[in-house]
Amino acid sequence: MIDLHSHVLAGIDDGPEAIEGSLALARAAADAGTRVLVATPHVSWNYPNDADTIAALVEDLNARLAAEAVALEIRAGAEIAMTRLIDIAPAELARLRLGGGPWLLVEPPFAPMVTGLDSILLDLQRQGHRILLAHPERCQAFHRDPQMLSSLVRAGVLTSVTAGSLVGRFGGEVRRFALSLAREDLIHNVASDAHDNVRRPPGTAAELRQAGLEPLADWLTEQVPAAILGGGEIPPRPEVELSSIEPVRQPWWRRHH
Repeated sequence: MIDLHSHVLAGIDDGPEAIEGSLALARAAADAGTRVLVATPHVSWNYPNDADTIAALVEDLNARLAAEAVALEIRAGAEIAMTRLIDIAPAELARLRLGGGPWLLVEPPFAPMVTGLDSILLDLQRQGHRILLAHPERCQAFHRDPQMLSSLVRAGVLTSVTAGSLVGRFGGEVRRFALSLAREDLIHNVASDAHDNVRRPPGTAAELRQAGLEPLADWLTEQVPAAILGGGEIPPRPEVELSSIEPVRQPWWRRHH
């Protein structure tokens, strides 16, 4: 598997505090079947990380993993807060793409009302970036206006859902929205968003199986991520039966309209 979203680097955001935590997370990822793990530390106002810092930490961690014979490759990336996008120089922004490819992992705000979210993302595309949205199922603005997310996907934006969201780790509302996105073909990748090896561990296979998405597992965790890192064409979603996805019940205020 290829995991496009993790906070494996030590001491620069809300991931591990020290290298030992990074190594524990990496070992857990390898044990879970991950062969490539993209380090995507926050680039936000709280965590003003830069490409040079990220690259140096990735190099150090890969050297430690090789020395300890952990079969896992770390690639550099970033989870860029939407509120920081206009503040980052174009050359720096290009260096923060996932694995050196053309895709940026962008974190939408958690606020229920976000002005101009879609226009900012579409402007980024016009500048030549491809956009992968981090955990859109946790963005309240998309809960309020799911058509905005549908429109962005039609415009070429892809979505990366957190595996834990599919099984209720971020609450029932997030789980229901994530499953509805799966039913509506609005999920293109499932990643761990791992922060440690215990509370928010790496791995996606068990969550995909529990959510009824196992028939899409190879596409979600191998084919699409490989195309994103390599800059290739995104493969079409396989025609598979997803009858085991739990039905998503409509909220009470929509049932009688």
